[in-house]
Amino acid sequence: MTTKFTYPFVLLSILLLLCFFTNISLGSVSIPTREVLSSAFGITENYIIQNYRLPKAITAILVGSGLGISGLLMQTLFRNPLAGPFVLGISSGASLGVALIILGSGLFGGMLATLLISKWSVVIAASLGSFLVLLAVLLVSSKVRDTMAILIIGLMFGSITAAIVSVLSYFSSAEELQQYIFWGFGSLGNLSWNEVLIFFCIYILGIVLTIFSIKALNTFLLGENYAKSLGLNIKQSRLIIILATSLLAGTITAFAGPIAFIGLAIPHMTRQLFNTSNHKILLPAVFLFGAIIMLICDSIAQLPTSDYTLPINAITSLIGAPVVVWLLVRKRKMVF
Repeated sequence: MTTKFTYPFVLLSILLLLCFFTNISLGSVSIPTREVLSSAFGITENYIIQNYRLPKAITAILVGSGLGISGLLMQTLFRNPLAGPFVLGISSGASLGVALIILGSGLFGGMLATLLISKWSVVIAASLGSFLVLLAVLLVSSKVRDTMAILIIGLMFGSITAAIVSVLSYFSSAEELQQYIFWGFGSLGNLSWNEVLIFFCIYILGIVLTIFSIKALNTFLLGENYAKSLGLNIKQSRLIIILATSLLAGTITAFAGPIAFIGLAIPHMTRQLFNTSNHKILLPAVFLFGAIIMLICDSIAQLPTSDYTLPINAITSLIGAPVVVWLLVRKRKMVF
């Protein structure tokens, strides 16, 4: 990391800490700042901080950074500024899995349907759905040479799964539809410490694969023909990048629901502000930006001093989209 970027990274790290402590200090119950800090560092015990707000804040960091990095991987691999972490149909596959559990539960009837619809059943269904779509995409990608063809195939898989969800929705009851819609809003505050730990372990695996792909990502920016001339194994590198994206985006969707905007916009915001295409700089910057933006959105969504919580998807789009438009208008061009 060059000295040129040291100062921005220090500022972003400080801002991340400020957003983190601000996030855990806000909520429907007012808690003094001294108690928030002492509880966060384990000096004193506070049930609300340690069992609700801390897991939610950590989840926000994992979700924001993971989606941002996934979006960066896809935009670089496909060299398309409109590519996002869910472009391969991963989110659609997860949505189909959840739809089969919630909307299709009536097919099983009675008590069995009640047993099927639980927190872990939804997580497992979303994971299996995204994994099956991933397997299909990987199978096709091994037969296809053109990277853009994989992008189109991913979009087609997304269309197929969306069509099946529509059919299930048509035959579902109002209660089932409401439950599925609420899952689609996304949520950061429903995870226990055990679930956060499982989430974190899979997240780390995706990050490790991403770090190993930094050289390949920088090479892909120059085009596949040039990458081949440098001796890069295109198929292997492409497979690792797709697998890393799937681990990050699929796990996030399974545990937190489909979170919109972050994966598409954070890489653009980072490029505009850092003005570089070097992934050694972009990856840690996207990590920090994604975590900060998600913490800010979550702080706004939980409506401090109120018992109501707004859908996180609505906040990410309402807050983030105008910021990206402003940055693009201000810079007058897209750095890519």
